[in-house]
Amino acid sequence: IVQRLDVGTTGLMTIAKSELAYSRLKQAFRDRTVHKVYHAIVQGHPDPSSGTIAAPIARHPKAEFNFTVANDGKPSVTHYETLEAFPSASLLEIVLETGRTHQIRVHFSVFKHPLLGDTMYGADPTLASRLQIDRQWLHAMRLSFMHPTSGEEVSFESSYSSDLAAVLQRLQSN
Repeated sequence: IVQRLDVGTTGLMTIAKSELAYSRLKQAFRDRTVHKVYHAIVQGHPDPSSGTIAAPIARHPKAEFNFTVANDGKPSVTHYETLEAFPSASLLEIVLETGRTHQIRVHFSVFKHPLLGDTMYGADPTLASRLQIDRQWLHAMRLSFMHPTSGEEVSFESSYSSDLAAVLQRLQSN
């Protein structure tokens, strides 16, 4: 496994078939040449509706499995654009410039727009219950990179899982 997803996140992951492919793909992630696009539903409406969050991320000092924005953290950059706004939430397209653990979840939580269903990072459990979601609404939508052996650019896209699609449909019909 070259790159993994947070527990509860659906979509594309990168897995290598050989040691050579693994080392080249790992280097591509380190060099930030892999283009990663996610879709997320966040609570509320980000203002501005598109932009960049550049805030360093570190382990949370009091919660063993959580992360937080901290001056001594690793540089982390998240670009976002609102695709659709609903009364209580917004569907965003997110492009990661860096790839820190829980980066999207931490950035939007600190930005006061936690991911729908992400109670670990401050999401409203009542809203999650009403929309029938028991995990964060986060999907790794697209990945593009240079193939590790042929050198050709490859792109992959993934549809929403059935439970995420159902939540989105509930939001669209309200």
